[in-house]
Amino acid sequence: MTGTHWLAALALMTGAAAEVAGAPATGPSYTQSPPVGRSVQGRPIRVVVRGNPASAHRMLVVGCIHGNECAGTAVTRRLRSLAPPPDTAIWIVDDLNPDGHIAGTRPNARAVNLNRNFPWKWHRIAKPGDPDYSGTRVLSEPEARFAAALIRQVQPQVTVWYHQDLNLVDLSGGSPLLERRYACLTGLRVQQLQRYDGSVSTWQNHTFRGTTAFVVELPSGTLTSRQAARHAAALVRLA
Repeated sequence: MTGTHWLAALALMTGAAAEVAGAPATGPSYTQSPPVGRSVQGRPIRVVVRGNPASAHRMLVVGCIHGNECAGTAVTRRLRSLAPPPDTAIWIVDDLNPDGHIAGTRPNARAVNLNRNFPWKWHRIAKPGDPDYSGTRVLSEPEARFAAALIRQVQPQVTVWYHQDLNLVDLSGGSPLLERRYACLTGLRVQQLQRYDGSVSTWQNHTFRGTTAFVVELPSGTLTSRQAARHAAALVRLA
């Protein structure tokens, strides 16, 4: 299922779930969609929506894009249990790179760095085996195509991408007020990192004007439950 069809179906499913629970369809709900994306090796990439997908305010949170930088999945799992603010929907992707995550590698199963595969200033970078290999063409990878389609359909006002392990919030080119607000809520420092051609957050900030996509660099290793809860609460406050 692709395009507006799966998005409409997900909205119907979310509303139905809320009504079954005895809550109005516009209230907070928790629904896991059928797999709407597949990795190179066929693993599902699933979306969870917290709140009504038809809400005016929309946030997207991705826990893992590099397979060896997946501490953010602890945040997204925690986020599922939190109610968003009224008239707000939070779209959650735990893992955009399940093949790389299973293998413990930065790129996907075709050795492509997914964060060099998006349309902003894409060009051929490096070769397979290099951690910055950008693929054979823009959006050559199914994981990147799925993410781009999701972003185009949802058009989130705020998107957060989790990486490791610099322990900071990157001033990624969106609203510095939002980026600094998140840093303040989580106790992280802020810094402007290098802009990489083909990166997803830079593509979002240049393509969808008035929205903010930014990178959160978590510390190395796994997060404690307290750290994950702090980041999840910060996302709800930011939403």
